[in-house]
Amino acid sequence: MQIAGSSAIVVGGAGGLGEATVRRLHAAGAKVVVADLADDKGKALESELGVRYVPTDATSEESVNAAIAEAASLAPLRISVDTHGGPASGGRLIGKDGSPLDLEGFKKTIEFYLTAVFNVMRLAAAAIAKSEPLEEGARGAIVNTASIAGYEGQIGQLPYSAAKGGVLGMTLVAARDLSPLGIRVNTIAPGTINTPAYGKAADQLEQYWGPQVPFPKRMGRSTEYAQLAQSIIENDYLNGEIIRLDGALRFPPK
Repeated sequence: MQIAGSSAIVVGGAGGLGEATVRRLHAAGAKVVVADLADDKGKALESELGVRYVPTDATSEESVNAAIAEAASLAPLRISVDTHGGPASGGRLIGKDGSPLDLEGFKKTIEFYLTAVFNVMRLAAAAIAKSEPLEEGARGAIVNTASIAGYEGQIGQLPYSAAKGGVLGMTLVAARDLSPLGIRVNTIAPGTINTPAYGKAADQLEQYWGPQVPFPKRMGRSTEYAQLAQSIIENDYLNGEIIRLDGALRFPPK
């Protein structure tokens, strides 16, 4: 599928993975909408690249639809990449004091990291389905973001691991659901990616995680995520797949 001449929505587009993806898709000729709640970063990207920034709450149908409508007004909407984050609770299922893990924290984590992904995917798919089909009936591609924690979550990661595992589980079913419409669905499951969100802790995390990665012995880069997202979008035969982006890292228990 050709990226040039299409519009794309990148949810979480002002964050590390999202910004790199916005830059990559923009360079490839897409009309990009940055859908995020980080006003300063979103507006800075808008000013620098000429992309559109739309304040977007991934958990809200109205908010996501507004960003989608903006993208569809620029060119046929064919691309949705979801990299958004949010608050995540943690802790052992039973704490040292014998208390069970907080239910509300679990629900909130599921809302941000699973339900919101479903919300974006369903709304983006409905909009992409309205675009005219291209060669072989292709209409567009959706790329979601999970985590290797969805496979081997660490101690204390139960809510986050459950949410990301849900994203993994949606991938093939969504691809099958949308195949008659010519819409592909794939998921990237990153390992440890060093993004600006870590701030001053980035160097410490690099020193901790880098040696644990089989090869290359470093944390991943946002640009590597963006490169993979572009490849997924452009490769018409890649559908219903989950791709680990982790340097062969497997999370230890803690």
